[in-house]
Amino acid sequence: MQVWYRSRALYDTVMRLLNSGRYSEAIDMAGEIPDDKVKAKALSKIAVQLAREGRDYSKAVEMAVNVTSDLPLGDATKILMALAFDFLSLGLHDEALKVAEFIRDLPNRSKIQAEVALDLARRGNVSEAMRIINDILDDDVKTWAMSRMATTV
Repeated sequence: MQVWYRSRALYDTVMRLLNSGRYSEAIDMAGEIPDDKVKAKALSKIAVQLAREGRDYSKAVEMAVNVTSDLPLGDATKILMALAFDFLSLGLHDEALKVAEFIRDLPNRSKIQAEVALDLARRGNVSEAMRIINDILDDDVKTWAMSRMATTV
């Protein structure tokens, strides 16, 4: 239990550093969080904030992905899906797809790919959307994405 409390205190400190624009310190402190689930969440928040501000977020993403590799499948999936959706909401399609590659749960990885494709289709990039849909390995998600794209275009 002590690990969780320490992790939570460090997480709160990381968020304060992040909100005050002290990004390098936030990344360093996030690396000290003992609970990997809390650490991955903190690093994901840092990456999204840096991306939102047009800064280099690659180190934070790399660290977050590396930490999730040691988490149970469900926890890793939730954290990586949230990160991918955050990137998608910022219009960073390629980053969302890169994060999706690390999702070990095939249906959930496919959902990210489908949502990226549908967003691209809504933005008029139908050929790229089709390429992504064709790469989806989960047949149910692929079929769903195809039918949704027909109503999106």
